[in-house]
Amino acid sequence: MEERDVLYVGGEWVPGAGATIAVENPATEQVLAVIPEGTAEDADRAVRAAREAFPAWSATSRAERADCLRRLHEGLVARAEEIGETIARDVGTPLRIATRIQAALPQTDVQTFVDLLAEEEADEPVGNSLIVREAAGVVAAITPWNYPLHQITCKIAPALAAGCTVVVKPSEVAPLSAYRLFDAIHEAGFPPGVVNLVTGFGPVVGEALATHPEVDVVSFTGSVRAGTRVAELAARSVKRVTLELGGKSANVILDDADLAMAVKVGVSNAFLNGGQTCTAWTRMLVPRAKQEEAVALAKKFAEGFTPGDPLDPKTKLGPMVSAVQRERVREFIAKGVAEGATLVTGGAEAPAGLDTGYFVAPTVFADVDPDATIAQEEIFGPVLSIIPFDDEADALRIANNSRYGLHGAVWSADQDRALAFARRVRTGQIDVNGGAYNPLAPFGGYKQSGVGREMGRHALAEFTEVKSIQL
Repeated sequence: MEERDVLYVGGEWVPGAGATIAVENPATEQVLAVIPEGTAEDADRAVRAAREAFPAWSATSRAERADCLRRLHEGLVARAEEIGETIARDVGTPLRIATRIQAALPQTDVQTFVDLLAEEEADEPVGNSLIVREAAGVVAAITPWNYPLHQITCKIAPALAAGCTVVVKPSEVAPLSAYRLFDAIHEAGFPPGVVNLVTGFGPVVGEALATHPEVDVVSFTGSVRAGTRVAELAARSVKRVTLELGGKSANVILDDADLAMAVKVGVSNAFLNGGQTCTAWTRMLVPRAKQEEAVALAKKFAEGFTPGDPLDPKTKLGPMVSAVQRERVREFIAKGVAEGATLVTGGAEAPAGLDTGYFVAPTVFADVDPDATIAQEEIFGPVLSIIPFDDEADALRIANNSRYGLHGAVWSADQDRALAFARRVRTGQIDVNGGAYNPLAPFGGYKQSGVGREMGRHALAEFTEVKSIQL
């Protein structure tokens, strides 16, 4: 069992002031590690360290900040295998995905801002004014468990590049990759206090950060319930808040699309990371005349996602991250059956031979009503809803029938038709015919999927203040 009974504050590993939290391996239900249960006092120490470090760090040159981030990138590359295995054990992500995505994407996050800092920063003249951008201050980064390292690096990399200092509060459910990150941060030689780590529970550490008078920006990723709470607390002291809160994305397969390709990619997307992905295309919209064919394809592809040990390289579907999450997913599956959807494959029962571990069978529903619970709520598990539509206008209505607007997809043999459809879908991102992920593009959502944008140049703007200097 791993013991990381320390926090990272002021450039040093220091003991926490509170008790400890047990971290489980979701595949074995055994305690994997213990971490500190941080307190409000721990959060205060970290924020004050970040505030003390801010004037000097914000005054550093772009080249100096890039050098630190470059060394951090090197540290992440050197630890890639260790990070992949850690996330496979900590989250339950299959090792193949944990290595190729969970460990690799944070490297891209950091390298992106090394590259952007190499570009010349130009002030903007407007009439007799000079418009400049300055570091916003101390940032509290509150992050979730599903992509535990990427969700940290996609916040701290632009914040540090902008000249901000940071306090990170990772999810207590899957915190171990954060320790690997901070080993690399310590090794990279960031000045003391520039980046700090406080583990603990959201209602204690998270709320202490959101209300702290010395925190200028709160960047949060998680549920709508927790995000609205963070925004409410931060508003009391008029802090800037960015929120990434999840989605219920539609994968729209128009009548002229390559059905087999669209269904295959759609199933893989919906079940990525056990379905514990905010961008998952969990609503598959198909022409009513083709629903039977689409359902048969989805069943075949879904049943290829055999649940198993995440450390086995052949495993494509790991466990849910916790017992709580498993029960949540099972309740939604039962709700889908109760509301009249057709259960095509899977279900609420434990997969055969997997009584230990928080496993859920890959599940597909057909004939799903667009207003049904499983079509409206973010399940965060391997559950796909297939929804038939009558025509393109009906497909657009169903796609936009959600309180979320984070991601989505559209497929058509006519690229222009697909692009025109994509423009009318109310989401922050949408893929046309399987368009590749772009880490330089802004990431964020419409409606209850959040406020603000992450990734690339747009992320830098979230961590800067705009100043007009009249000449």
